[in-house]
Amino acid sequence: MTRFLSTSAGAALALAATLGAAPVYSAHAAPLTETAAAVKQSVLGIGTYQKTRSPAIVFVGTGFVVGDGLSVITNAHVVPDTMNGARLEELGVVVGKGEQVAFRPATLMALDREHDLAHLRLSGVPLPALALGDGERVVEGQELAFTGFPLGMNLGLYAATHRALLAAITPVVRPSLNSRKLDARAITQLQRSSYQVFQLDATAYPGNSGSPLYDPASGAVLGVINAVFVKGLKETAISNPSGITYAIPVRHVQALLQRKQ
Repeated sequence: MTRFLSTSAGAALALAATLGAAPVYSAHAAPLTETAAAVKQSVLGIGTYQKTRSPAIVFVGTGFVVGDGLSVITNAHVVPDTMNGARLEELGVVVGKGEQVAFRPATLMALDREHDLAHLRLSGVPLPALALGDGERVVEGQELAFTGFPLGMNLGLYAATHRALLAAITPVVRPSLNSRKLDARAITQLQRSSYQVFQLDATAYPGNSGSPLYDPASGAVLGVINAVFVKGLKETAISNPSGITYAIPVRHVQALLQRKQ
């Protein structure tokens, strides 16, 4: 069973001033200790803000900055289907660290449900951006890493980095032993064109949706974390993780960014 990674868990957070810009990240060969520190500057939370709600900010997933520092990539399933316009609910990003965070509104520019990707656009001061890598050179057995917020605001806004091994490059829909194991999501995917995803030997948790998967030496993004294989009920994703995680290859991010708005 595959479960998409997202969480609506929130905590009471103080709304701080919007953070200023930092230099755009430039990929270079480095140990993971250095690369992760640079990548963290470009990883942020995805959430909604409603002034009259408690907590005002609700975390829904992870995202990362690309391009000119104002484009943010995350998963399509992270973006809420509807917003409470009557109560002035806003979609945006959460930046900062721990509980000292700020909310920046964002505009949904493009949604690719087939590949579970979304492009959000910020205004104002640019943030540090990650470089997109060459996804055609990714091979099975390659060591990778991803950075995100595994349990969302339950742990505070502290980005965590995990190592990953590219175990296999597989079709997005795996074969089902019988029809009873097919759910609505799998049937919908079967009706679309097939494509390949990265199967990782790594453990991701609710909240990691939208985390960048990258080369540990350069920081270049090679994919986007979007799902885990769950043994049994979805609650076991935390209590008894399978250690199998999936990511969308970066070429689909590049195609999404090239869409004319």
